[in-house]
Amino acid sequence: MKTLDVVALVLLIIGGLNWLLVGLFQYDLVAGLFGGQNSAISRVVYVIVGLCALYSIKFIAGVSDRERA
Repeated sequence: MKTLDVVALVLLIIGGLNWLLVGLFQYDLVAGLFGGQNSAISRVVYVIVGLCALYSIKFIAGVSDRERA
């Protein structure tokens, strides 16, 4: 399970950096690499990053537990 946690966090970081580029420079790196926002590959990447975000919600409980200790 730890491997899945690391993969999810890495993909979330990549997604966050992509949003940083969109916000600062209006450049979508995923779309730039894979042929536009509407290309099938770009949409798959967006979905995978979104699923990683949903999966990573479970980490909130771990942060709360650390604050109590």
